[in-house]
Amino acid sequence: MHSTQELIQAIYAAFNKREIEAVLSNMHADVDWPNGMEGGRIQGVAKVRDYWTRQWGMMNPRVEPLRIENDQQGLTIVEVHQVVRDLSGNILIDQIVHHTYTIRNGLIERMDIET
Repeated sequence: MHSTQELIQAIYAAFNKREIEAVLSNMHADVDWPNGMEGGRIQGVAKVRDYWTRQWGMMNPRVEPLRIENDQQGLTIVEVHQVVRDLSGNILIDQIVHHTYTIRNGLIERMDIET
């Protein structure tokens, strides 16, 4: 079993390489995920797969974890440098955001984004 820090580092590395199944395999089947592109939330691994596939067809996001901490409620807070480019390589977004994860039994159950 991996530590939370190893899990987080592995999923960001896989996301940036577009290794979608490697990321999804670390999610609970009914994962609750933010739709950062259109707003709202999506539930379930299949919907996250569809969301990312659609997103990557329109833009090129890259997220690098800068700091990973666990809070007193057991949530994992990740400070992330997020750079989103259009498909021509032009920067659309370059910012630091915080991703908050609920992880149970080694699987991601929920993620929230705080800018």
